[in-house]
Amino acid sequence: MTDHTKSREPGNPAGAAPPLPSLEEMQHWTWVMGRAQQLMMEHLAEQMREMAPPEPMALAQPWMAMFPDPAKLAEQQTALWTEGMSLWQRALGFDGGQSALAEKANRDKRFNAPQWQDNPIFDMIRQSYLLVSERLIGSVDAIEGLDPKQREKVRFLTKSFVDAMAPSNFALTNPLVLERAIETKGESLLKGLEHMLRDLGKGQLTHTDPTAFEVGRNIALTPGKVVKRTPLYELVQFSPTTESVYETPLVIFPPWINRYYILDLNPKKSFIRWAVEQGLTVFVVSWKSADETLAETVLDDYVVRGQIDAIDTIRDLLGVESVHAIGYCVAGTTLACTLALLAARGEAEKVASATFFTAQVDFSEAGDLKLFVADETLQMIEQMSAEKGFLDGRYMAATFNMLRGRDLIWNYVTSNYLLGEDYPPFDLLHWNGDTTNLPAKWHRCYLRDFYRDNKLVTPGGIHVDGEPIDLGKVTTPTYVQAGREDHIAPAQSVWKITHHFKGPIRFVLAGSGHIAGVVNPPEAQKYQYWTNDAKVATLDEFVAGATETKGSWWPDWIAWIGARSDKKVAAKAARVPGKGKLKAIEDAPGSYVRGR
Repeated sequence: MTDHTKSREPGNPAGAAPPLPSLEEMQHWTWVMGRAQQLMMEHLAEQMREMAPPEPMALAQPWMAMFPDPAKLAEQQTALWTEGMSLWQRALGFDGGQSALAEKANRDKRFNAPQWQDNPIFDMIRQSYLLVSERLIGSVDAIEGLDPKQREKVRFLTKSFVDAMAPSNFALTNPLVLERAIETKGESLLKGLEHMLRDLGKGQLTHTDPTAFEVGRNIALTPGKVVKRTPLYELVQFSPTTESVYETPLVIFPPWINRYYILDLNPKKSFIRWAVEQGLTVFVVSWKSADETLAETVLDDYVVRGQIDAIDTIRDLLGVESVHAIGYCVAGTTLACTLALLAARGEAEKVASATFFTAQVDFSEAGDLKLFVADETLQMIEQMSAEKGFLDGRYMAATFNMLRGRDLIWNYVTSNYLLGEDYPPFDLLHWNGDTTNLPAKWHRCYLRDFYRDNKLVTPGGIHVDGEPIDLGKVTTPTYVQAGREDHIAPAQSVWKITHHFKGPIRFVLAGSGHIAGVVNPPEAQKYQYWTNDAKVATLDEFVAGATETKGSWWPDWIAWIGARSDKKVAAKAARVPGKGKLKAIEDAPGSYVRGR
């Protein structure tokens, strides 16, 4: 904490008791505590008015079913904590391990503020925490009787527990929080409490200023028109900015679990705007946020009445034989199904090329999300959505936040709740919190058939519109982008698409993760990407022989697209939204992107 001795008044020598607070200060702190109590009582009263019948305890704690012997696991964890406490005592003695641990603590952004180092007590707290947490996470491998899947679950839960128990997450063990509370006379804690109660009321953690962004005002700004609307999606066509355009248009399928404007955050970050500027006629599918009308929606709808319907609509509108298609994340998985179905029907030529942004088709190494597909989780989803037939998007937001709990949960608990800081304006985090409801029936099938049972890679394992599909029949030229640090679709998992498709494939490994690895405009000059034209069998072999290029991979992609559709046409008539046989319904970004 800050040294306050410099402000010591005359007559209050070192070691003397601090002066008593003034009447004004006592009145202020009394008001702070009274206001805090009032806020909590108001919140409790509101919750009691809206309280629904409680969920069964098994659903509130679905993780308990994963432990074959909870008593034994508890005994082992207790032993680990006991050993950790002895390590803590040795750490307080400044033994030989202190130097390396202090260096690691200084690199941890949770503890790198000088206040953690200036006070010996807080310095010991942070180092002891890291010592114990390292030991606890490392000891998971020593637990007997766990199969690999169970061990991964225990490791994930242990890491989540350790992150939650960080001293930075608690007011009395965080010097920054104590310092701020003293400086503001407790008002920072009161403001943080208001933030927390507001979030509890809406059932979602706030990451950014909720008033800073609005779709169509300062995000999702690329000009265009909605030219088609179905019960499942809106088709948005963007206005050309070049005199001529590639004859073959581009259609983008974003994930139905998110809003499409991740690819159109602002003019400087927008992949959509950039693609238009490269001379492409760009369409995007804007999925409807699920409501009761989509309760029976399944894979067939997203493939046949979604992606194929959009492809056929664009072909007919522009009078072209084929389109370039992009599938982002889960929409890439369904794009693979679309390609396989078109191949089975003898209609593969409808798609001139397919691009996959961080998308998986083989889920054998799909990362931590596989921890959320156990039977008890699927049962919980079914019961949560039984009444209305759709899953509240806040559930998925919380799930993705848990995958990076330290950055997306506890970091904001500290800043928003404990420090009472104002929310920063951040467009990407606004998008991250702009949740979309999911058709529950389809969501359960997706988790079960793709993530858990990995049926898509088995020929005939998945049927679409009554047709057994086989990824091995896909010969469409394919561009596959993966993020080196992607925690949602790990690069190793994305790589596996090269084992199943039989057409020409260009694989690109981009720097960063699931979002920044994709949304990386050339002007930003950030990150890098790797390419390797040699025929290799594994991602490790790809990396070993890869060529690194600084900056964005977007120019590599547009060169690849241009090599497959070099013919250009005038940017007029149907190439202008609303000027063809499909008249404009409304301006982009449309209504579905705003729907709740």
